[in-house]
Amino acid sequence: MVQAKSAFWQNIVDAAQQHPAVEGLDKLPFFTLAPMEAVTDTVFRRVVAKAAAPDAFYTEFTNARSISHPKAKFTVQGRLFFVPEEQTPIAQLWGDRPIDFELGVADCKARGFEAVDINMGCPDSTVIKNGGGSGLIKDPDRAAELIAAAKTAGLPISVKTRLGFNKLDTFREWIPFLLKQDIQVLTIHLRTRKEMSKVPAHFEFIDEILKMRDEIAPDTLIQINGDIKDRQQGLELAKAHPGIDGIMIGRGIFESPFAFEDTPVEHTLDDSLNLLRMQLDLHDEFDAQFGPTNFQKLKRFFKIYVRGFSYASDLRIALMETKSTDEVRQILNDFDQQWQEKKQNKNE
Repeated sequence: MVQAKSAFWQNIVDAAQQHPAVEGLDKLPFFTLAPMEAVTDTVFRRVVAKAAAPDAFYTEFTNARSISHPKAKFTVQGRLFFVPEEQTPIAQLWGDRPIDFELGVADCKARGFEAVDINMGCPDSTVIKNGGGSGLIKDPDRAAELIAAAKTAGLPISVKTRLGFNKLDTFREWIPFLLKQDIQVLTIHLRTRKEMSKVPAHFEFIDEILKMRDEIAPDTLIQINGDIKDRQQGLELAKAHPGIDGIMIGRGIFESPFAFEDTPVEHTLDDSLNLLRMQLDLHDEFDAQFGPTNFQKLKRFFKIYVRGFSYASDLRIALMETKSTDEVRQILNDFDQQWQEKKQNKNE
């Protein structure tokens, strides 16, 4: 592993070493929660931190142009919001105009962010149509301009990308190009845009990518993303590929809110449902501050907490029919009572 280029990222690298030592690893990789649209806001980040915190968080990805736009800037307030009690997340921005990154990163700095990540991997067709996300893989010159513009505010700048747009072997030109841009961290989702998440992540290219880093930019941290469900799997990947600096977990968090815990333990139903209750409370606080949000979006989180026990499917069905957080709380309370009665009858 290498030394980070900035104090911010070196602190994350150092924090990772505070976890229990792992046989076969001289230095532990840092773990992060991936930036996910309508998922990794201040509410969910605090829930994950309560369950088992990663070494670093990212915000939802945010349109850099919207940050400074006189009308649109009000729509991004919630995306970039974090509370003092939180570990300061890394702001992730997307876009296609250098001026937007120059102004947007400066705004992020004023808000208290200490690092910014540029999204060059999002596969969404609307984002690509607007010149951002994985569309930048086809426009390296523009990608370099965005990185240079983002650096003007003085914050550490990193990039998250994919192996290519349509072709896998694109990474043999694209990754070296990015490494030459003097970025702090390069996070690589080990699939192309065309592959989306429909095929297994290409772990077979990790060693080749690490060799590129060592030859071109030995001080750039490499973070791997794709098909890594929890900390244990990430550690095994790091053992198999010495030189990995960081592991990013995305969809794995939907299989367990405890994905980042050092030692897997069997959690009770109450553990999971209490996290859901916490999210409901924080959701209501967020709504009160930033205006009503779409309640339907909250339902995507129910499966995280309601799984792996008897009657889980029945409870999920009931929760999906709710129309407010108060209705969710009432169903949870009714379920608690019924669950206790069933356990009591079973013991009699």
